[in-house]
Amino acid sequence: MPSQEKITKKFLAEKAKGLGLKNVQKLSKSELIHSIQTAEGHAPCFGRIPDCAVSPCLFRSECVH
Repeated sequence: MPSQEKITKKFLAEKAKGLGLKNVQKLSKSELIHSIQTAEGHAPCFGRIPDCAVSPCLFRSECVH
């Protein structure tokens, strides 16, 4: 996914499904991202760290402003 594209909820739901996560339809976009981060073995940090230096990160374009 190019960094300038918005991350869609559909993309997140497909990624979550690929990771074996269930009942993702009811989650908000942030909750979906946190679930994906956790399933991939990362801290669920999306939107929680103001000066994040983690790179590369799939969600960085929408997380760090």
